[in-house]
Amino acid sequence: MTTTARRIGRTLALVLPVALVLSGALAVTLVPWAGSSSSASPMLTASSQNVSVRAKARTPQDVLRDKLLTELQESSPSVALTHLQREVERRPSLAAHCMDIARSLGRAAVQRYGPTRAQSYARPVCDTSFAYGVAHQR
Repeated sequence: MTTTARRIGRTLALVLPVALVLSGALAVTLVPWAGSSSSASPMLTASSQNVSVRAKARTPQDVLRDKLLTELQESSPSVALTHLQREVERRPSLAAHCMDIARSLGRAAVQRYGPTRAQSYARPVCDTSFAYGVAHQR
């Protein structure tokens, strides 16, 4: 019985890898790699347009920056700067990002109001980074 089992094992050891390679090669040739899409084809491709992609986790400073830029567009830079100052006082961990956010607000203010009017909103929030953003946007 051991010779029969050994013979079956050898046969499988030779035939199985060949069958797997051939089936993989056939599967690859059936995928429309060149992009010739036919709507009648029921085959599913790996690059489907309806695939949902997991969104990247947003950092608190990015969320705050987007919120303040929206406030700047809807009301005024002074409101956005006041809220920036309050948020930094409320959450000290944002202090490291305060200058970057204020510079972004300065650049956005120049785009919205022009350089002269944007400069009139400048005040000493985050070491005058708002004014720096205004000056470098010109």
